[in-house]
Amino acid sequence: MTSASPDQSVPVVLSVLGRPPTGRPPGVLAACDGSDGSLWALDRAMTEAELHGLPLYVLAVVNPAPAGYPPGMAELVQESVETLVESMADGLRRSVAAVQQARPSPYTAEMSLHVVLGNVIEVLLSASARQHTLVLGTRGNGGFTRLLLGSVSSAVVHHAACPVLVVPAPPEA
Repeated sequence: MTSASPDQSVPVVLSVLGRPPTGRPPGVLAACDGSDGSLWALDRAMTEAELHGLPLYVLAVVNPAPAGYPPGMAELVQESVETLVESMADGLRRSVAAVQQARPSPYTAEMSLHVVLGNVIEVLLSASARQHTLVLGTRGNGGFTRLLLGSVSSAVVHHAACPVLVVPAPPEA
């Protein structure tokens, strides 16, 4: 995928509680971390949402402290967390713009972008409740390239509360 400038008109909803926003109609949920795999999955999620006439929820998860903060440390790193969240929101907008630019016809249905603080697997599993489909790539930005499925996609396939569509890399990639 090529780089594209973000569309600042697309609002990004932030949930600092570690849970994606609730109270919305079921739709297609796309997990996006900016990796090539997540961009291919985002393109497929747009197609799925269009085909089924459903809203598209694009979700990026930020885990600023995988092991948690020691007592009193959360306040000290708040500014860094805010910068990280802003960066992820900008990256999410760029990802959507890049996928839109590469599509033969632009996605025009309902779409919302969400950045959530928390553990990636826990947030995706929680967000899968009440969704039509969860779409993600086989592997994201994490470690071991030799694995067929990454740890996130593997956990989600086994524990999600909705059907999961795992999108492999295109044959020419």
